[in-house]
Amino acid sequence: MRLSGKVAIVTGGASGIGRGISLAMAKEGAHVAIVDINEGAGETTLAEVNQYTEGALLIKDISVKENIAGIVQSVVEKFGRLDILVNNAHASRNVPFMETTMEHFDLSFGTGFYPTFNFMQACYPELKKTEGKVINFASGAGLEGQHTQASYAAAKEAIRAISRVAANEWGPDNINVNLISPIAATPGVQTWKENNPEMYEAMINKIPLRRLGDPEGDIGRTAVFLASNDSDYITGQTFMVDGGSIKLR
Repeated sequence: MRLSGKVAIVTGGASGIGRGISLAMAKEGAHVAIVDINEGAGETTLAEVNQYTEGALLIKDISVKENIAGIVQSVVEKFGRLDILVNNAHASRNVPFMETTMEHFDLSFGTGFYPTFNFMQACYPELKKTEGKVINFASGAGLEGQHTQASYAAAKEAIRAISRVAANEWGPDNINVNLISPIAATPGVQTWKENNPEMYEAMINKIPLRRLGDPEGDIGRTAVFLASNDSDYITGQTFMVDGGSIKLR
């Protein structure tokens, strides 16, 4: 039970990678606060998480800055502390560069970058008390400049940038800030696979390990490592949990 007694906030924690992280952390003894706008999926994941940990919490809405301080306060009031912040939530649209508009940037930054930044600021006082961990999310879209991903890539690289700044500034407080850049078999990818089987096979063949990551077993377990004491001497790093697709230098 590597996270026994620790308290985690997981944004976008109801489905896909977020659900995998919520379950992986609960199975290691963490109390999990699932923050997600999808109430139906949230209730389902909450029931699953509660099989492994007591008193998991579901909170709706993450994108409004004014609500974030209240979310953090409600988590601390319920559990008495905060040890782990996972900023996983992000929405965007795939659009060719010349068709990308400010509305696309507003969506990507409004659901990904700004909530990540605002949650980090709101959680800092509590994480300082517990010498806690922050896990943010990067993407190969930003690292490689993938087609049709201008707004998403920009937001993800902006998240990487502020994560490195926080890692430097918060290091003296013993707060670790790291990132995961995943490839995972999420429900959205499954739908895309069904509609584009040839493109899916081509993508799999480009991954050295020839498979997509499991949201819980691969991405979630990496998040557990980064949230545990085993990662105490690691900060400011991007972990490529992508089957070897991108090799950082």
